[in-house]
Amino acid sequence: MRHFGHIAPEVRQRLFHREPCAFTADSPPHVLASALGATLYSPATRPRLADDVLKQGGRGVTSMVLCLEDSIDDSEVGEAEENLVRQFAVLAERGVEPPLLFIRVRAAEQIPDLVRRLGPSVRLLSGFVLPKFTEERGVPFLEALTAAEAEIAPGRRLFAMPVLESPELLHLESRAETLAGIARTVDKYRDRVLALRLGVTDFCSAYGLRRPPDMTAYDVQIVASVIADVVNVLGRADGTGHIVTGPVWEYFRVQERMFKPQLRRSPFLEGRADELRQALIEHDMDGLLREIELDRANGLLGKTCIHPSHVLPVHALSVVSHEEFSDARDILRPERDGGGVLRSSYTNKMNEVKPHRAWAERTLRRAEVFGVAREDVGFVELLAAAIPAS
Repeated sequence: MRHFGHIAPEVRQRLFHREPCAFTADSPPHVLASALGATLYSPATRPRLADDVLKQGGRGVTSMVLCLEDSIDDSEVGEAEENLVRQFAVLAERGVEPPLLFIRVRAAEQIPDLVRRLGPSVRLLSGFVLPKFTEERGVPFLEALTAAEAEIAPGRRLFAMPVLESPELLHLESRAETLAGIARTVDKYRDRVLALRLGVTDFCSAYGLRRPPDMTAYDVQIVASVIADVVNVLGRADGTGHIVTGPVWEYFRVQERMFKPQLRRSPFLEGRADELRQALIEHDMDGLLREIELDRANGLLGKTCIHPSHVLPVHALSVVSHEEFSDARDILRPERDGGGVLRSSYTNKMNEVKPHRAWAERTLRRAEVFGVAREDVGFVELLAAAIPAS
């Protein structure tokens, strides 16, 4: 699979200075972590889940979480587990590579049980999402995952994606200790942890808050402070950090077909970019777009999504611009190892080699999986080309 792999090769060539790389579930962890993109959640109770997975994969989704936790009723867990086992068997029979698939569990004991029940179709599973992660609650999950891989599915690599959403992390008096415990745990299991996910809905719930569609998570100060502290401790660029993904966007009034009149006139809109931007604003997407930009500005990569209409905007805004790529490449030239300052090739900024090196390295990792846009191609053109014709 690859980002934007669902669009025609000749269109990709017109859009990209460097196209996104291809990857599989067996690619190196650093590639998979960067390539998660918009991770689409789906309740594990859906009766045609296998069809849904393949449909979304054909529309550009590269990672999905099949949820046994908050998205389903407590009374549905047993039925949902049985459905997962059936649907994985269907996917295995289809013989089509699905997106990266993860199961969000409630309890550690579900991990070995599900791995055992999946049987040969466990080869389609990339790992598990671990809810309300702290040191105390997280270690049993990670031990169960390690044991399940070794004893039940030897040779199958299974990753963990902890969700940081516990009250202990939110509350100021326990935050530092909780973060330190999480850091110890994920460092001990570093080879196992693919990425860390933020559960902002739970943070808001603790104070009876819910951000409206014209505000981002960063406008809710109590949430913004947690995000800042999580990145401070767990997202450092010195080799000790992890990829931290952006919080969920809850609103999905917009359907993909709303954009068809604006988007399908041509791959490059023929001057109708302003019309599309206005449509995005009118249909509650402006908040999502601002939040995606703020995610990246605050050190996050990828995003939790609960509706397919969010996926392509996340991916389009994750593509590295030609200007970013030019700056990153200039900063990382071997002859610049000694440092110094240089004028950017776009002649609009100064690039300081040593302070900007970590940014440049991250930018080139993002460029590898999301590609580099051509000089005259922006978000609107990428989104226009990526939305399926039918």
